[in-house]
Amino acid sequence: MEQACVFQNPDMSFASRFIAYSGLLFLILGTLRLLQSLVRGAYHCFLGQLLGHNVNFKKFAGKWAVVTGASDGIGRAYAEQLAQKGINICLISRTQSKLDEVAAVIQDKFKVETKTLSVDFSSNDRGCYEVIRKLISNLEVAVLVNNVGMSFPYPEYFTEVPDGDHLMDQMIQANCTSGTLMMRLVLPGMASRHSGVVINVSSLSNMYPLPLLGVYAGTKSYMEFLSQATACEYQNLGVIVQSVKPAFVSTKMSKIRKASLNVPTPDAYVRQALTTVGLETSTYGYIPHKIRGYFQEVAFNSMPLHCMLSLSLRMMSGLRALRYKKDKREDPIQQLKKRQ
Repeated sequence: MEQACVFQNPDMSFASRFIAYSGLLFLILGTLRLLQSLVRGAYHCFLGQLLGHNVNFKKFAGKWAVVTGASDGIGRAYAEQLAQKGINICLISRTQSKLDEVAAVIQDKFKVETKTLSVDFSSNDRGCYEVIRKLISNLEVAVLVNNVGMSFPYPEYFTEVPDGDHLMDQMIQANCTSGTLMMRLVLPGMASRHSGVVINVSSLSNMYPLPLLGVYAGTKSYMEFLSQATACEYQNLGVIVQSVKPAFVSTKMSKIRKASLNVPTPDAYVRQALTTVGLETSTYGYIPHKIRGYFQEVAFNSMPLHCMLSLSLRMMSGLRALRYKKDKREDPIQQLKKRQ
């Protein structure tokens, strides 16, 4: 009679039996992990919202939201959609004329109050935070959206970034310092009221080191870690801190003009991202981005780091080469390689 199961074969060696059982164990664990991810994804994307476990921003109507980087793109979308919930908006960005335009639209369309302040968060001027403190001192700030940020114009080797010292300092100020100090301004009030939401807009690129965009990815990883740490610290005080990690969105910063399913408009992205507040401490915000992020996480956890870095370097090098070709410039790194 044939054996009913390969594991019952008495002729199997110990090594073969060990390999077979190990393979079965990994298959079971992999299946359970996939099921766990599917259940968690269904809860975050659908069930949690249906059950009302996410934040209903209408409860903050009449209170204030402070939004940095509010004149364009994702920041403007957050400002407008929070205003739609009846929340007054304090808009902070660099260009006053753009702030005035956004404020006028919000006041006319949503009938809420607005305040504006022109601030260059990429500068080393810490005095601006005292100005912000005075502006919001008499406001009940229920929501903070740290959206201001900047990136490199194109992927580049660390030592070859044009005006690199200045640009990297600006990036650290805009991407790290601003979010940190804005949280220092609003968290004490939120904690004392046992109510508030902080949304830190990071990036999907914070998942692992990114060659040729190392400083940018590093600043976004900083905000991701800070968000998760403060979320843990303040969860028992009624304050929600969330890190939002978009992939490409059709904005001036991404330089992608045409929106698509995978590259949404800022409005489409923020509309979904707001539904995740209260459900996810760290979110990709938008369902197609969640799918992409999930597969990147699987790849990152499954592959050796040096393989991920090599693949990233190859992809970023291709984008860099296109920029050099467009500018009709010689590649200094290739020149260095020829000297070896």
